Amino acid sequence: MLGYTTLAHLTLGAAVLAAPVADTAAQNAKPADKPREGVSITVYSSADPAGFNPQQFIQQQRMSGQDNVWGVPGYGVIKVVRKVAVPKGVGELAFTDVAAWIDPTTVSFNDLDDAKTTVLEQNFQFDLVSPSKLMEKFLGREISLAVAMGEGVSNVRGTLLSANQGSVVLQTAEGVKIVPMAGAQLQLGELPGGLLTKPTLVWKLASETGGEHLVRTTYQTAGMTWRSDYNIVINGSDTRGDITAWVTLMNLSGASYEGAELKLVAGDVHKVQAQPMIAGRAMRMEAMAMADAAGFQEKEFADFHLYTLPRRTDVLQNSTQQIALFPPVSGFKVKRELVFDFTGGMGAPGQPILDRDFVIASKAKPSILVSFENKKDNSLGMPLPKGKIRVYKEDPSDGTLEFIGEDLIDHTPRNETVKIRLGEAFDVVGERIRSDFTIDNAARRMTETFKIELRNQKSAAQKVRVIERPYRWTNWEITAKNTEFAKLDSGTIAFEVDVPSEGARTIEYTVRYSW
Repeated sequence: MLGYTTLAHLTLGAAVLAAPVADTAAQNAKPADKPREGVSITVYSSADPAGFNPQQFIQQQRMSGQDNVWGVPGYGVIKVVRKVAVPKGVGELAFTDVAAWIDPTTVSFNDLDDAKTTVLEQNFQFDLVSPSKLMEKFLGREISLAVAMGEGVSNVRGTLLSANQGSVVLQTAEGVKIVPMAGAQLQLGELPGGLLTKPTLVWKLASETGGEHLVRTTYQTAGMTWRSDYNIVINGSDTRGDITAWVTLMNLSGASYEGAELKLVAGDVHKVQAQPMIAGRAMRMEAMAMADAAGFQEKEFADFHLYTLPRRTDVLQNSTQQIALFPPVSGFKVKRELVFDFTGGMGAPGQPILDRDFVIASKAKPSILVSFENKKDNSLGMPLPKGKIRVYKEDPSDGTLEFIGEDLIDHTPRNETVKIRLGEAFDVVGERIRSDFTIDNAARRMTETFKIELRNQKSAAQKVRVIERPYRWTNWEITAKNTEFAKLDSGTIAFEVDVPSEGARTIEYTVRYSW
């Protein structure tokens, strides 16, 4: 499964594999303080919500016939607590049902009943049964084939010399025969030693007591990730919204985890990536939750946040599943805006632009923005992980929900504002014209005047926001205007006007630069 034919063998010092030295309180802990048996999964993700789709990823894997999880943007940390028979003295202990894509260097072993139990060696054995592996194991051994011959079957027996290119080469009593494998049935005898049906961890332990012990193992595995998705329905007046949120969890780790405790991590957790099998960049892990049985419960942990599903769930191999991120929220306040930004975000350069022919003036359509405050007094107030957010609106003629746009949101803490760009308005247009320009090089001064005409062909008046950036130099002032503005920062101003139905509004202003 892992694409290797050799046995991975790690000989690690007890200081690495054994549990850390426990403090006095832990050593004196009563049995009731021990964790219960079961599996816990913490999933980390660096998935880009713009380009990563779990369902499409799995479909592409199936179509290509590949079993390569290194392209999965994330990983999982698996923690298993179970009772096992620990050998007394020096002996071996085998664990099956571990993930096929485990990183053996991350494995830890902790005997919860005897802290003195020491790990001497660890083997990760993954030479799993497959047709090609079996043929390799039977080279030089006798096999038999039942080959279709017309309406009958011909049995061929001989020593296997080679198996490749869809045929086998046998040494038979009549000589060497090349037999096509297509349609043939092989009989190989008993399974040769050294082949496994499941990935297995084998420890060589040293224990003074031995017996039935409760142990905990922890390891990292590739092939797991998640992403968040949001759906918002806004009302007819664009003033209120309802939101639902989901986590899509994907498991291609090579193992299933039934009845698992599921956790997500919020925060920037740095992970060193191997080369060239995994892209060498820090992974970003984000998640959010609301303290309710319908979603995840959040708590602070070190410098990060843990979000735990307050019930156990089955995380099955080769599957995706959707879990509610937090309970649906209804009736929170939203704000719709039409925003013109004719300069496209251009700011002032490193030196004054004195060229009179340099001008940004054009026709444009406004961006449609929907925003809401992620605050408790707005029925929200939970950290929102980066994800894709889709917006719907009800068609009053038949009551159906219609899709009106989607956007990506960045990781948004509580008490911040979420802004969603839905597209461009159809019936509102704007035109920006430079009406005057003067420059006095001796006085090191220049002025520029703009006229911005906004036209609205909708059946209702529209509130429009116009963003302007004096882009010729950093030292500027507005010397004339016909509409009040707000200065947003040292290089940005904003005009807000109401444009009447089937009417127009004009904004004029003059900016003076000095250097």
